[in-house]
Amino acid sequence: MLTGTFSKHVMCATALAAALFTGIAHAQEARIAAVNSDRILRESVAAQSAQKKLEGEFAKRDKELQGMAQKLKSMSDELDKNGTTMSVSDRAQKQRDLSALDTDFQRKQREFREDLNQRRNEELAAVLERANKVIKQIAEQQHYDLIVQEAVYVSPRIDITDQVLKALAATSNGGTN
Repeated sequence: MLTGTFSKHVMCATALAAALFTGIAHAQEARIAAVNSDRILRESVAAQSAQKKLEGEFAKRDKELQGMAQKLKSMSDELDKNGTTMSVSDRAQKQRDLSALDTDFQRKQREFREDLNQRRNEELAAVLERANKVIKQIAEQQHYDLIVQEAVYVSPRIDITDQVLKALAATSNGGTN
C-alpha cells in the first residue's frame, strides 16, 4: 500500500512538473513590448500640436497678466521713489491701489494657472487616448501578448516607442484627429 500511495505522489509531482514546464515554455514564447509614455507626451506630433493649441488659447490672458505685472512694478517703483514726498493721504491711497491691484493680479494668475493646468490635462489625456488606440492596433497587427507603458527598465530590443510615434504622426497627417 505504501508503494501505491508513493507512486501516486510521484505521478502527481511529475504531472505538475510537466504542466509547469509547459507553462514556462508558453511564457517564453510570449511577445512583449514596452512604450515610453513620457516620450509620447514630449515628442509626438499630437502632443506638440496640443501644446501650440494651448499657447494660442492662453496667449491673450498671459499677455494681460504680464501687463498687470509690469503695472504693479511701475506703481511699486513710483511709490518707493516718490512716497517720501507724497502727502500721507496720497501715499496711503497709492498703497491701497497697489495692494488691490496685487490682490487682483494674484487671483487672476492663480485662475490662469488652474485653467491652463486643466486644459493641459485634457489635451494630454486626448493624446494618450489616441496613443493607446495606436498601441492597441500595433499589438493586434504584430501579435503582441503584452505591451507595458510603465517600467523600471526597458530593453531597447522591446521598446516600440519610435514605432508608436511614427504611427501617431501618420494618423495626424492623415487627418484622423
